[in-house]
Amino acid sequence: MEATAVTVTVPHGVSRLKAVDFAERSKDWIAQRLALRGQNIPLRPGSRIPLHGVDHDILHVATTRGRVSVDPAALVIHVAGDLPHVSRRLLDWLKKSARDELTAAARRYAALMDVSFRRISVRDQRSRWGSCSASGDLSFSWRLILTPPYVLDYVAAHEVAHLRHMDHSSKFWRLVLTHCPDAARAKRWLKSHGQEVHRIILEGNPVK
Repeated sequence: MEATAVTVTVPHGVSRLKAVDFAERSKDWIAQRLALRGQNIPLRPGSRIPLHGVDHDILHVATTRGRVSVDPAALVIHVAGDLPHVSRRLLDWLKKSARDELTAAARRYAALMDVSFRRISVRDQRSRWGSCSASGDLSFSWRLILTPPYVLDYVAAHEVAHLRHMDHSSKFWRLVLTHCPDAARAKRWLKSHGQEVHRIILEGNPVK
């Protein structure tokens, strides 16, 4: 069984000794939370990860050309190239796929809501699935490519709607629901399953 790392974030000025003491006193609670979360999933051949909300097996293909392809019938993600680079190659492919799909969704909703954005970035945002800046920049979690399509679609609609309403007022939600009727369903999925897609790690380290 692989060990699970726990990171303790402390306020400025709190000593390492106090942080360790806090972690020691909270070990039962931490163990409970880790048990609920489940084991981490290494991003490597032999693992199974969700893609568009459907579990796929990761399979290494021993060829010189480093391509990633999906067999939708067999539910397999084929990753070619040298074995040591498979995990990073797959992560890069997932990020690009997320960017492409989120860009298309954001453009579609921007046209429907009569707004415009400056640029889109894709990151590993641990505390939120997306964000919208006052200057019109949109940022999304690459892990949305792992969720069902209607979830990715909802998060795109949500952040684009902030280009018109930088709050969560009734006007904001009316705009979202007018163009994204699956919003409530997507919110329920994220609440129930969102933590699962954060279990994926890269060779023992959190995916960046």
